[in-house]
Amino acid sequence: MSNPVTILRAVGLRKNYLSGERTLAVLQGVDFSVSAGETISVRGESGSGKSTLLNILAGLDRSEAGELWWGAEAAHQLSLAELTARRGRYLGMVFQSYYLIPELDAHANILMAARLVGRVGAAEKARVTQLLERVGLGERGHHLPSQLSGGERQRVAVARALLNRPAVILADEPTGNLDEATGDGIIELLVSACAEAQAALVLVTHNLAHAKKTQRQLHLQGGRFA
Repeated sequence: MSNPVTILRAVGLRKNYLSGERTLAVLQGVDFSVSAGETISVRGESGSGKSTLLNILAGLDRSEAGELWWGAEAAHQLSLAELTARRGRYLGMVFQSYYLIPELDAHANILMAARLVGRVGAAEKARVTQLLERVGLGERGHHLPSQLSGGERQRVAVARALLNRPAVILADEPTGNLDEATGDGIIELLVSACAEAQAALVLVTHNLAHAKKTQRQLHLQGGRFA
């Protein structure tokens, strides 16, 4: 049996922030890897560096030391422009806030992921329709975000993250603005949709029950994985 392919890897990540005259060591030599199709959760107290780690993995923030690999590509050596160009093709992201464009309907908001990487054609539009069905919004594609519930908006965000067939989905507290039952449904959707798409999932969450839905659970404490 062949070894699983590593699609996301971090080595020795360090990140500090200044707070007045103090230096806060948020990440202190974090090592992290994700295999193709793997689901991983990251838990930790508020301020433990979970979101900082996810932002670095996504290339939205820079570490002060360490390496970041997107597959075989040394992402830590790329310029900001290069990171931006590659991110939309390799990664999908879901946040606590939905980041939907208010003037665009659900279909157009999902299609925006393809527009950002310069791939908008019949195939992408057909995939948006398929994804709307997959996330349970087949009849809501022409509704504006203001006409959707919080759970429905997050389902749109999940579909948007999946549109470009990324190798990995990074989800940062995706249920933080939702009630418990709706949040449970979003986690079930993320895990099952990633499995169907053969995409890995990295889930940052405070919720232990949600963390247990993933294959591997990690805990960030004191700037390192405990």
